[in-house]
Amino acid sequence: MIDQATRLRELAAAYRSQAALDPVRRTRAIAITSGKGGVGKTNISINLAHALLAARKDVLLMDADLGLANADILLGTVPPYHLGHLLRGEREIRELVHRTPSGLKLIAGGSGVVELANLPESDLQTFLSALGQLEGQAEYLILDTGAGLSNTVLEFVLAADTVLVVTTPEPTSLADAYATIKTLAGRLPTVDVKLVVNQAERLEEAEAAAERIITTARNFLGLTVEHLGTVPRDPAVWQAVRRQTPFILGYPGAPASRAVTAMVQTLLYGKGGRSAQQQKPTGFFDRLAGLFGRKAV
Repeated sequence: MIDQATRLRELAAAYRSQAALDPVRRTRAIAITSGKGGVGKTNISINLAHALLAARKDVLLMDADLGLANADILLGTVPPYHLGHLLRGEREIRELVHRTPSGLKLIAGGSGVVELANLPESDLQTFLSALGQLEGQAEYLILDTGAGLSNTVLEFVLAADTVLVVTTPEPTSLADAYATIKTLAGRLPTVDVKLVVNQAERLEEAEAAAERIITTARNFLGLTVEHLGTVPRDPAVWQAVRRQTPFILGYPGAPASRAVTAMVQTLLYGKGGRSAQQQKPTGFFDRLAGLFGRKAV
């Protein structure tokens, strides 16, 4: 019997062969994760996606937090289908792409959907094949992953071009953020990690906390971590959540909105606006299938 790793490698090879025959633009995947819940990861994901939209980029947001998916709630929209429909074989993945009133393309996770780690082989292959169809369907794929360090979260995160680790200035959150970065570096030493400090009361304290993580990662992990930006604690954020709208749309002049806009400018053009971050040479699906395949060996 052919093992799961072999089957997954065959899927990746088939996808690459098809891509060679019918070339598509590469989608840059940005995974947004955190060491613990409650740090505003989904809010950052939603508003980052809308800041990219404002920069005239074609964006797809995928709620990959399969246990506690809630991006659709924060966006005030009700997609007719979610990943659960795909996993049950009821819908194709392109049918899951829901256009929100703001113009963002969204794939909802479906709260309560069983985690990918528990899927049987046939369902896992179906899911990976479906993801391959997303390659080139948007310039940017924003992955709002689950919090923590489960194998499923790690596979999604490590397959992305860039990983944003979201933390707050609280000591426990900072410790969890460093633990996440350490785990990522242990699995993939070349991982591109950027740190986002959210809900900061004082900018100086947030900057100092970020610098401690950056210095520790450099000294003990040999990893360069960039502080992408700090999002201040801002009443506009909570008001936007109650209104079920991205704060960058409802309150574009708010400090939090300006901070996220600045982060997107750095993602697009680099520090000082000189150069954009380069994509990895292979696509997100190729890397994801390879990671799942190695795990199954």
